[in-house]
Amino acid sequence: MNQNEFVQIITPFKDKLFRLAKRMLVSTEEAEDATQEVLVRLWNKNSALEQYNSVEALAMTMTKNYCLDQLKSKRASNLQIVHNNYQDKQASVETQIEHQNTLQWAEKLMNDLPEQQRLILQLREIEEYEFSEIAQVLEMNETAVRVALSRARKTLREQIEKTHNYGTQVS
Repeated sequence: MNQNEFVQIITPFKDKLFRLAKRMLVSTEEAEDATQEVLVRLWNKNSALEQYNSVEALAMTMTKNYCLDQLKSKRASNLQIVHNNYQDKQASVETQIEHQNTLQWAEKLMNDLPEQQRLILQLREIEEYEFSEIAQVLEMNETAVRVALSRARKTLREQIEKTHNYGTQVS
């Protein structure tokens, strides 16, 4: 496989690799490093890629495993959390602050989920993977993926309702 063929195979999903790495590692720089490392590893395996049914599933699995390794390593303690992705230039300052708080709150709720549920939610809702693809990437049974997604959604819904209904319900 030459470089052009490799690029054609990788291009459709390389952004997904980055988003998964960013979700797991938080740091943009670490996510970029992880994505680059996975792409280098895929290039090193380029002669064997044709034997895989889904190179994308392989790449997502490699990204997940690489990120987990990074989180377990000593480097994980040095990561800084930096989130300034959201900027709405037309909104008022109050609206901007409200949106930032909402995004931070939603992200905190997602980050409070168990790791497996968080990954499944990311892959299903943000990356729009099918259940079968998620099961393959995470090496799980498809039914277990559905159950974990249901539990993640339920937990998020309960937290949102609890926050929005605080002080408004009569006991």
